[in-house]
Amino acid sequence: MTAQAIRRDSAHSGSRIPAEELEAFIARALVAVGLPDADARGVAELMTLADLRGADGHGIFRLPQYVRRIRAGGINVRPQIKVLQERGASALVDGDNGMGHLVMRYATQVAMDKAATAGVGWVGVRRSNHAGPAALYAMMPLERDMVGLYLAVGNANHMAPWGGIEQLLSTNPIAVAIPALEEAPVVLDMATTVVAYGRVKVAAQRGEQMPEGWMVDHRGRPLTDPSRAEDGVLLPIGGYKGYGLSLVFGLLAGTLNGAACGRSTVDFNKDDVTPTNTGHTIVALNIETFAPPKAFKANVDALIRDIRASRRMDGVDRIRIPGDASHATFLDRRAGGIPMAGSLQQALRRLATELGIEFAR
Repeated sequence: MTAQAIRRDSAHSGSRIPAEELEAFIARALVAVGLPDADARGVAELMTLADLRGADGHGIFRLPQYVRRIRAGGINVRPQIKVLQERGASALVDGDNGMGHLVMRYATQVAMDKAATAGVGWVGVRRSNHAGPAALYAMMPLERDMVGLYLAVGNANHMAPWGGIEQLLSTNPIAVAIPALEEAPVVLDMATTVVAYGRVKVAAQRGEQMPEGWMVDHRGRPLTDPSRAEDGVLLPIGGYKGYGLSLVFGLLAGTLNGAACGRSTVDFNKDDVTPTNTGHTIVALNIETFAPPKAFKANVDALIRDIRASRRMDGVDRIRIPGDASHATFLDRRAGGIPMAGSLQQALRRLATELGIEFAR
């Protein structure tokens, strides 16, 4: 993240709050609505990490929504997460309608354990919930010298098939994390739409307009007012190619696992009661199966440096690697706190009052 970007980020906030304070608040809130202490702390850690990495639409911003769903009975606070069936390099996990963060942490551990012996672990997930940004789970295998790949079905349909107007597909993200030796890892985390719907919700909360190219209305005209998002659809990346990716990722993360996809997808922004049956897929690839990990990571470093040092177009200050911005944001926010818009702080203070707990400040 450039200094200009960090200043712009801070301008959206009422203040910066230390990550540990927000994490502790999230945990208190989740305990207050019935999660066991260890589970609440696990979810809080991942939600805070989302904010540290700049995924503002997937961190503490989602806490009031999670609390609302839990109180309405839409999420099981004491799930029995388990492997339903498995083979040497694959498994199917049932999340028992638990918090998506807990389900995916469990599933990623299963994938890594399988990759340690079989070279690769492919784990599908059903009956889960929203789990935050895709990169959280793709990055977990990095600690064991593995490549991580994550797919998911988004928790609401906001995309139409190419040429259509019915919202039959979601943002269906993909994340891939590849370790380096001295450089930061390469982390690609993207929705199959131009932006994730969380970005639209953040813009609405901040009273901002959306740029043209994010959404169109049902007549194909640009839609820039986030308060009118219900009147339009998100645009796919790369036109029909993004539509194709969304469909394929939905089939692999949803349909293959017996999870929701297409018309069966539950809009968790509107329905707090119906289980979402969210589907995910996590793949861990053991680098040692193909090359000595240290040598591979050194080669990743070399390629990163070669790309950064390559000739640039006029007006381009630097060539970036996927994950650069998130890593810079992480370093900045870990040191200086997480920026938080005043409107979000107010919402969280109201939530704290409702739950009878103390806010971070």
